[in-house]
Amino acid sequence: MKTMSLDKILQSQGFGTRRECREMIQAGFVCVGGEPATCHDAAFEPAGLEFSVHGEEWLYREKLYLALNKPSGYECSRKPSHHPGVMTLLPDLFRARDVQAVGRLDHDTTGLLLLSDDGAFIHALSSPKRHVPKLYVATTAEPVTAALLAHLRRGVKLHDEPAPLKAEVRQLDDHNLEMVLEQGKYHQVKRMLAAAGNHCAALRRTAIGELTLESLGLAEGEWCHIEPAQVAYRHAMPRMAQG
Repeated sequence: MKTMSLDKILQSQGFGTRRECREMIQAGFVCVGGEPATCHDAAFEPAGLEFSVHGEEWLYREKLYLALNKPSGYECSRKPSHHPGVMTLLPDLFRARDVQAVGRLDHDTTGLLLLSDDGAFIHALSSPKRHVPKLYVATTAEPVTAALLAHLRRGVKLHDEPAPLKAEVRQLDDHNLEMVLEQGKYHQVKRMLAAAGNHCAALRRTAIGELTLESLGLAEGEWCHIEPAQVAYRHAMPRMAQG
């Protein structure tokens, strides 16, 4: 990667316009390698560059790949209408980089949500042709029965789908089951449970590809940087044992 001027590096990371970044640098608010940097056109190799702005440490990232443990009550839309948007849970400069959610979770659905400013990454994980498996834990209003599990495995017919939709499922306890989906249809888990004769009282996504919420150790509302390879979206999630 070619060297870049410091003001351009800051602009690329979402800290403001080129002029705003120059003003921050000239005011002494930026340090590189622990030393104040007051020359806006000083050139640096951006890859792996560590710097601080207003005392907060940052690492240069050409593209952002984020994982968020989404709480209930937040919308994934870029223009939320009835609830706060998930972007309010992230630093403001990420919004300036046009970070977007990779797919969506309903406002009342919690769990693993990926976000990025890499269009190719978003498309690869969102495209139904890639068959990226996603693991959900659904809490049901009525007890989980063997008949319910069999119905979901056999396939349920939704009114706007040409063919029955099937899912891998595993019972966790009387009111909780795991479900693996690849299609990502609108409200799919909730609609499938309703069509199979039960009702989804709560829903949480716990894994995308091979990336699990448990491995990240994020509390609700927390986020972290990830690497694309962690998702391993070219490989299917191991099939769950039926039970």
